[in-house]
Amino acid sequence: MRAFVIYIPIPESEKCAARCINSASQFGLNVELFRGVTPADHPIQLAEELNIPTANFREKYSRYENCLSAFLSHRRLWEWSAHNNEEVLIFEHDAVITDTIPDVPYRGVLSYGHPSYGKWVTPSTLGVNKLVSKQYLPGAHAYRVKPEAAKALLETAKTHAGPTDLFIRNELFDFVEEYYPWPVLVRESFSTIQNETGCQAKHGYGDGYRLL
Repeated sequence: MRAFVIYIPIPESEKCAARCINSASQFGLNVELFRGVTPADHPIQLAEELNIPTANFREKYSRYENCLSAFLSHRRLWEWSAHNNEEVLIFEHDAVITDTIPDVPYRGVLSYGHPSYGKWVTPSTLGVNKLVSKQYLPGAHAYRVKPEAAKALLETAKTHAGPTDLFIRNELFDFVEEYYPWPVLVRESFSTIQNETGCQAKHGYGDGYRLL
């Protein structure tokens, strides 16, 4: 398994990604940098070339090209997993590892992240559970993917692509699970994806929070 943290080439993101890597190292986990897609990379054109529909990225909580860029960043890591036939552990730059990431059996996608926005349901049992905190990833900041699941994500994206956390949902995939207690938190003071409305639902939103 390889572990990556998605960042974009701005100082704020690079600083957060370094914090993520450092937090992981405290628990013996090596995390590598992975440069994400940004609006400057022409994500609409990239999506068209990949036959990825973009209508679902026009939603009230996010900035269109930013949200699409984030999805394409995750997609590149799914593609890496499928191509190399290797599991991948994906972090976003604002993830902070607070406990050991357990190596446990799981079906296809395993979320390790504490919900980062809105309301959620606490799993009733420890360890691996079917995804119950939300009916979709409670933030795409920390999850693990098997190659077979990566292939399914890539295929389904051709018809149902949307914001990454909403795309990976129980309705579309029967292999999404989460580990509890969650060993990864989000610590953020800015967003590169959401708009003001979307940021207000974040648990880290408050005075000084910025949109970049």
